[in-house]
Amino acid sequence: MPFELNRVVPWGRSYDEYVRMFDLRDEQLGQRILGCADGPAAFNVELTHRGGQIMSCDPLYGYSPTEIQARIDECFELVLRQTRNNADGFVWSETIPSVEALGEIRRQAMDAFLKDLPIGRSAGRYVAAELPDLPFRDGAFDLALCSHFLFPYDTLGLDFHRQSVASLLRVAQEVRIFPLLTLDRRLSPYLNQVVQMAESIGCTADVVPTNYEFQRGANRMLVLRNVVAR
Repeated sequence: MPFELNRVVPWGRSYDEYVRMFDLRDEQLGQRILGCADGPAAFNVELTHRGGQIMSCDPLYGYSPTEIQARIDECFELVLRQTRNNADGFVWSETIPSVEALGEIRRQAMDAFLKDLPIGRSAGRYVAAELPDLPFRDGAFDLALCSHFLFPYDTLGLDFHRQSVASLLRVAQEVRIFPLLTLDRRLSPYLNQVVQMAESIGCTADVVPTNYEFQRGANRMLVLRNVVAR
């Protein structure tokens, strides 16, 4: 199905959340990074300001900042209301102590993204592309990150997950995917099959704990590595 802005709920996460979700150390932050299905996250803009090398891809980037802002405004209060209604499904902490604080963190991240989008798109840091058909050469990146897209949406189907992970492994030496739960907090039914597929093409696959848990129980990522360097 072609991407349509009015069918998605843009929801951007902060640089600090990316660092914690994917357990990113200085070594990884200095690599060539692809952020896949990043949406209106602030990771690209902040890492760029810190001197990092990053490209983000998402079909969202085919739209103007004005169009994306309007869609964010349409969805924002609905997402917060749903979060409030399901508050026991989240881990509230000093980092995100309340629904109101969550809204502020998300707004700041998305505002930073919207301000950066025209500059970053001109610089080639934001590419309008989507899984599983990534328009990048083999081995173009050291590390690919996929946040809150693969596994949460089990309606995408097993074949889509397999093809998407294979595509990520084609363009990056290492792939990290977070979280491993569906939206209703079940372990994705596709995890084992994706791991088997990755191993069948000569990659290693490990489920690794992370220092991040906002959706209750979502505190592990899948780390896939090409055994032979490209």
